[in-house]
Amino acid sequence: MVKKIVLYGAGGHAKAVADTVEKQGVYAITGLLDDNRPIGSQVYGYEIMGGLDWLTRHGEELDGVIVAIGDNWTRAALAESIRKAAPGLPFATAIHPSAQLARGSVIGDGSVIMAGAAVGSDSRLGEHTVMYPLTSLDHDSRAGACTSFAPKAVTGGGVLIGDYTAIAIGATLAHSVSIGEHCVIGAGATVLGNIPSHTVAYGTPARPVRERSAGERYL
Repeated sequence: MVKKIVLYGAGGHAKAVADTVEKQGVYAITGLLDDNRPIGSQVYGYEIMGGLDWLTRHGEELDGVIVAIGDNWTRAALAESIRKAAPGLPFATAIHPSAQLARGSVIGDGSVIMAGAAVGSDSRLGEHTVMYPLTSLDHDSRAGACTSFAPKAVTGGGVLIGDYTAIAIGATLAHSVSIGEHCVIGAGATVLGNIPSHTVAYGTPARPVRERSAGERYL
């Protein structure tokens, strides 16, 4: 039996999540929720039904929800609001059929693994993590909660990535490096050494450029 879910978000990232859910074929998307879009408007044929108030009233009718927001910190905050508005409603996980999950890999609740992404042996993704197309987290690595890997971002094995960190398009993380929490690794960067928490780093080799605060926008 197909399970009914909603996507919370109606922007470009939500379109990519919807495509992943459709291709997976496990869930039926009942509609979209968004606090900043007109109720009744549509995205890809899915109606925007409301926001948190709608979820409070109808959460028991659903089998799950995915927070379809691209910004890591915003996605985390909204997930917490959903927990309060609809206690007990599970966070669904979407995995594209072309994604590769190796033996021993663990995917956190609410995560989205898009087309061509790969999670290596015994690697773990925290909840609400997003792996965009053609990304790779190699063996024995750990990515914290609400992290994101933009298209073609790749890592070696044994990598550690802290909560809320964003790895931008085409970045490469060498084997066994450690990236702290709330970091942004710039597009095309090559990370050969550890990066401390709350840091923006880019370049080849990547170097810390400045500090950043929790929740600072990067998209």
